[in-house]
Formats: sequence, C-alpha cells, structure tokens
Amino acid sequence: MKSGINFIFSCICIALISCSSNNEQRSKEEESISAAATETGHNLSGETTGNELDSMITQMDNEEKKVKRITEEDGDWSAQEVTLQNTREADWIIRSGDIDNLGFGWDEGFTPFSGRSTFPHGFPWERNKQDISGTDQIMIPSGYDPATCKSGIDGYTATTIRPDNNPKGITIDLSPLRTVTIHAVSLQLFVDDFQSPVHSTKFQAKLNGARFIEIEKLLNALQQTGPIGKLINVKLPAELLPLLKIDSLTLLIDDPVNNIGDGFAIDFVKLLINPKGPVYTGNIDGMIIDKATRKQIADARAEIRDYTATATDKEGKFSLQNVPAGINIVTGSAPGYASAQVQVDVIANETSNGLVIELSPSEKIMFDNKPMQEGDELVMKNIQFELASANLTDTGKLELDKLNLFMQKNPKVEIVLSGHTSKDGTDAFNKELSLNRVRSCRSYLISKGIDEGRIQVTGYGADKPIAPNDTEKNRLKNRRVEMKITKL
Repeated sequence: MKSGINFIFSCICIALISCSSNNEQRSKEEESISAAATETGHNLSGETTGNELDSMITQMDNEEKKVKRITEEDGDWSAQEVTLQNTREADWIIRSGDIDNLGFGWDEGFTPFSGRSTFPHGFPWERNKQDISGTDQIMIPSGYDPATCKSGIDGYTATTIRPDNNPKGITIDLSPLRTVTIHAVSLQLFVDDFQSPVHSTKFQAKLNGARFIEIEKLLNALQQTGPIGKLINVKLPAELLPLLKIDSLTLLIDDPVNNIGDGFAIDFVKLLINPKGPVYTGNIDGMIIDKATRKQIADARAEIRDYTATATDKEGKFSLQNVPAGINIVTGSAPGYASAQVQVDVIANETSNGLVIELSPSEKIMFDNKPMQEGDELVMKNIQFELASANLTDTGKLELDKLNLFMQKNPKVEIVLSGHTSKDGTDAFNKELSLNRVRSCRSYLISKGIDEGRIQVTGYGADKPIAPNDTEKNRLKNRRVEMKITKL
C-alpha cells in the first residue's frame, strides 16, 4: 500500500514539473518516477505519454480504494458470491458480484447502500477475469447494429466492440434455498449509466426468460450521467416467486428491439429473501401541481411502487417516509390527470426536499363505447373460464378480442389485469387461480401481437369482493377480471 502511494506521489510530481523548461530537472524527475515504478513493479520503458501516466495514476488510485471490507449485511465485499442467513435486512441474502464499484473501488468510509452517488469514473476499463459474468463490464444492447444505427451513441458504445460488450446474464445460486419457505423477495442492483429517457432505449429484463416488468419500468425511467453508479431496489411480483424453486436464477437486461447504442454496467445483484425492511432509508418531501395552472392538487397520490404511498394535503404537499436509499421513481397521480414520474436520489438519514410533480389532464379514449382515461377501472364482465381452471372459454376470448383491438389502436396504452374469485376454496388456491386466470388473458393478448411489457397482472383471490359471498349470484359477481388503465 505504501509503495503505491509513493508511486502516485512521484507521478504527480513529474506531471507538475513537466511544463518546466528546465530539461535537466525534468530528466531527474523522470529518473525518480522510473525508480518508483521499478519498486512497485510498473514498467515505464520507452516513451511514456501523459495519457499513459494518467492511466497509471488512476490504476494505482483504484488499488488504494480497494480496501477489504466485511459487513453484517453483505459479508466479504471482495467475494464474488455470498450467502448469509438472518441478517438485519432479510431471512436470507444471496449476492452475485463483488461490491467494488466496477473495479474502481470506494472512497474511505463510503457505502453504496447509503444512496450517495459514486465519483465519476473513466471508461473503458480492464475487467477482472474472476468477476461474475455480467458484472463489472460494459454491455451494449443486442439490438444495436453499428452498421445501420442512425442515432447517436454513448461513450460506452464508442469505446467497446462486439462480442466483448454483448449483454450477459448474471446468475445467482439458489441451491441454499431448497428447503426455505419464500413469502417475498426484493432485488438490489448497483447500476451504472442507464439513460433510457435520453437515448429512447427500451430495456427488457428477464428472470430465467420470464419478463420482469416492474424492474423494466424502473430502469427505463433512470437518468444516470457521469458515468456514476447508484443503488436501486425493486420487489418481485408474486407471479415470479415460483422461479426461486429451482437451483439458479439468471437476470438478463437488454434491449433486443431498438437499434440504439446505449451502454450500461452492473456492479452486483443481491436477492433479499423474506425481507425485513430496508436498513438505509431517507424521506422525500414534495408537491403535486397542475402543470398548466401551477395550482396545487389536493388529495393527489404520491407513490414509490411496492414501498410507500401517501396523499397530498389541501396545499398539494406530501411526505414519503422511510424510503429505501438509492434511486427512486416517484409517481404522482390524481383523478382526471395523466400520471407523471420524477427521479429522486434518496440519501440515508436525510430528507430530499423541493420535489415538484407536474400533472396534465388525461386524454379520454373510448373502450367498448365507454369514455376512459388514465386511472379508470372496469370489470371485464364477459371474460369467462372453464370451471375451477384458467382455461378461457370462447366467450372470454371474444371479450379479449375487444381489448386487443383497443390496445392495437392505442399503442401507448398500458394496463393492469387483476383476477378475483369468490370465497369457495382455500385462500392459497384462490390466489393461485386468480393469478393464473389473468396470466391466461395476458398470454392470449400477447398471441395477438400485444407487447408483454404493456400488461401487468396480479391475482387477489377472494381478498377484494364486490358483493357478499352469500348466494351463488353474488359469488358470480366476485369471480371477475378487472382492467385498469395505467398509462395513455
């Protein structure tokens, strides 16, 4: 460590003196830096340019920042794979990838879990061959074709080549969970240089081949520059939990559709099994207003999906408490308005102030001869299934054909389909049945050409009845599929 510091000091000295006209002094300093390089195993034979000198200084600086750290929540930060049981965060945590800021290291005392941004770093960088595949490396979406791309490209794309920068999945070993009962799962990623709003990238995320729509929406809202790294948190929906019953889980992030050179990187991926709540949290204070009139909107909703939500007061103000540290997307919504999203950096033990979410009146479109706008819900009365199964009847398919036509005519529309049952049967059976039924609806719409990313599904079982479960007529009312418009 000391020899590295000596080398950096010598490098800085020669850089400061390089502008001097005293050739004799410069020669002496170059001899000094050569000696320091020899002592630390660096080869400066031949001509050494200023860029090479800068690169060596950066490399030595990074080595100084790679201090071995071991914490209760994450174990050994330098380990490529870690499994821990009964931490403050969760019953189990499983991590793939070392915690080292893509190999650039951390400033003394810095923790990426605090929500603070890293220092900007250079690129490209030399990847450690021992790093888990998909971590600590620049990846460019597979849809990008340098021969035909007509849009601009980012620095990551300009400085890397195929196949080295192809997207790669990050695999997490689940074998320790074979006998664990899993109720809920959260996912943490330390992500770098996602800029979808700037480049119009449409990232897809897949877990063992299944689309993970919730994290897609988060990644496609991020605006990271620098480049810098930042922590994000997202919960797995109930429909993806069965994926954890096998011995491994692979996360792949890519945009296979759009020809856009928008590079990104991931430092580590961490699963929290049966999470107990975030350890590092902060608060957000803000306001929701009408974009045109600038007037505050009372009783609007501010929400961080899966974590917290609140209503605005009569002055349009809101406060979100105990928000996970890192990048968060706050969604503002109100009846009659289109929702809007704002990115917020939440720092542990601090309050992010001054957030303003501007809403504009929602458009109105017709569905089945009914005017609808963002946030509206309706019962799809004619979606029917075979008894005690998720198989659609012909009548159900005809009703979905109407929804397909509606979504084809309105390509920006996004929806949530929710399944509901009567109280017949056990809670577990009803939850699974209601989820499988709306999955069948989604699969039917996908078969007609609707992109999967436009449809989210959830199964409530018998938790949200619209009638008492006291007669067969009322039980039929409760066996239903509802559609909600979440985006126009």
